[in-house]
Amino acid sequence: MREAEIRRLLAANLLCALAIVLAAVAPAFFLDGFSVLGTHLAWLCVCSVCVATLNIILHLVLKPNPSPKRRSFAYKISRFLKCCIYFFMSCILFHAIIVLYGAPLIELVTETFLFAVLLSTFTTLQCLCLLGPNIQAWIRVFSKNGAMSIWESSLQITSVCSILGAWFGAFPIPLDWDRPWQVWPISCSLGATFGYMAGLIIAPLWIHWNRKQLTYKSR
Repeated sequence: MREAEIRRLLAANLLCALAIVLAAVAPAFFLDGFSVLGTHLAWLCVCSVCVATLNIILHLVLKPNPSPKRRSFAYKISRFLKCCIYFFMSCILFHAIIVLYGAPLIELVTETFLFAVLLSTFTTLQCLCLLGPNIQAWIRVFSKNGAMSIWESSLQITSVCSILGAWFGAFPIPLDWDRPWQVWPISCSLGATFGYMAGLIIAPLWIHWNRKQLTYKSR
């Protein structure tokens, strides 16, 4: 396994982590009263847009999964539209799952949906950038020993860490601490964000430490 490829992955992941930090700090210089807790909905939008934009740019620049075939312009447009539909469907699916896990059904709908958008940005968008709108490829990657590259291994780790972070973030909500960050969905979205950032750091380190045992085979 080439060390240069692992360094590229580490650099890309660090840029994504930096984008989240900037999304929490930079808007305060342009928007009065902006803060992660005080204007949480605005932060959810800014963070989702920043992470999504950077992921798309990094995919176009680094091309971690290049196609050997030259695709037509019509094919690219069709693929882009499919990706948009898949992302929207992912937001709806996450929203439904979050409600089933106890989020308010009618109240705070905007908050729940923006949290679903954030989760989709951390998980589904990465799948779309790396694998495209190919459900079979998604199933392969998230199956046991299904990853075929370090980028797919990183996708596994960051996606799982994001979902686990959101799940652990729900634990403090019912406690009677009466803290401002216990308001729905602040603790869950922060948990998902910290989980995603942890996955970004853990993934290249784990791949580096286990590079001799990792053997990726074409399927």
